[in-house]
Amino acid sequence: MGQRNQKPERGIWKNKANINDQDVKVLDFSYTSDVLAQLVVDAWASNPLKQKLLNHNNQAAVQTELANRGVFLNHPVVLTEAEYNTGWQQEDDDEVVFVLPDEARTIAAPAGQTLLETAKLLMAVTPNGI
Repeated sequence: MGQRNQKPERGIWKNKANINDQDVKVLDFSYTSDVLAQLVVDAWASNPLKQKLLNHNNQAAVQTELANRGVFLNHPVVLTEAEYNTGWQQEDDDEVVFVLPDEARTIAAPAGQTLLETAKLLMAVTPNGI
């Protein structure tokens, strides 16, 4: 589902009606939100949540996690940075693709601190970052 097999180019690519259609890259952007940054922190702290978000065969679970945080989308998809870097082809024109920043870039927060600001920073530097 979604993974590009033709050429490994970084980014999100528009759904093609025909294999011979021209490749069209979808706009990459960053959006900072305290609510979504907390979702990133929660995913880093909970492997079951992380796996739920990254399960491309259970879009309803992603919709529910986002809806619980006030974000209501028809076709949300969450990718790893590796999936983004390999290239992802949208399957629906209204698909909204997020990239979960790689937690390996973080260090443990000191006692009494959270990774919220770290998550916001990584969201800003990761195209399509949630």
